[in-house]
Amino acid sequence: MFNILEAPFMIEMIRTVTNMYAHGWDERNGGNVSLLLEEEKIKDYVNTDAVIRTIDIPFDATALIGKYFLVTGTGKYFKNVQYDPEKNMGLFRIGKDGHTAELLWGYNDGGRFTSELPAHLMSHITRLSVDPDNHVVMHCHPTNLLAMTYVHDLDEKKFTHTLWEFSTECIVVFPDGVNVLPWMLCGTNEIGEATAKKMETARLVVWAAHGIYGAGKDLDETFGLIETAEKAAEVYMKCAALPKVNTIKDSELKELADFFKVTPRQGYLDI
Repeated sequence: MFNILEAPFMIEMIRTVTNMYAHGWDERNGGNVSLLLEEEKIKDYVNTDAVIRTIDIPFDATALIGKYFLVTGTGKYFKNVQYDPEKNMGLFRIGKDGHTAELLWGYNDGGRFTSELPAHLMSHITRLSVDPDNHVVMHCHPTNLLAMTYVHDLDEKKFTHTLWEFSTECIVVFPDGVNVLPWMLCGTNEIGEATAKKMETARLVVWAAHGIYGAGKDLDETFGLIETAEKAAEVYMKCAALPKVNTIKDSELKELADFFKVTPRQGYLDI
């Protein structure tokens, strides 16, 4: 077996969560990331027949039986991941009963996966049905997107349009828009189900007064998706109390979409 800490997927995961912390998106033990991995990518780094222990999953994950996930741990600080990955993350397989995680590596202090696992795995199930190449679900607390939920209408069309309008790149990066949930109790199956439902039509789901979920093909894409939305929210928050003199018109947003060959969410542009 090769050293799992030298595996490309592990190096990228550590770099990503470290960068998320550096951006100020994941204070204390806030935030969580799950990475879906093919057996081919992990078989040289872990013995898939050597289950360390099993951990109960509090919902039905039957749709993911046999799939492997690298997931940040509950109560763990992203700032510590780079120094002790094996304590702060875990690699597990969804067991044959669909209700257990078979731990193959990590959580070596007796810990377990993030309390937000319902939202992660349910979102993986949804996104895989939309895009079989989806491998990442990422949750964090970007400051300006969070602030925006306190001062902006939570209507999804209006919220999306503001982000598109406040940064040229937004309609290109997330033409599918942003979906929004009102405040809900976190860590529950209910918010997991609601998030997964929203993931049917968009890769970004804002949790009002809490944070955001993003989904994508890889860690870079998902990080960049959130990063782009957060930049637009930052510009909006700096301008929100000032008279708006200029904007990106809907006709110009359409021009952007046509040039970059993306399809804006239907009905979100008034043209």
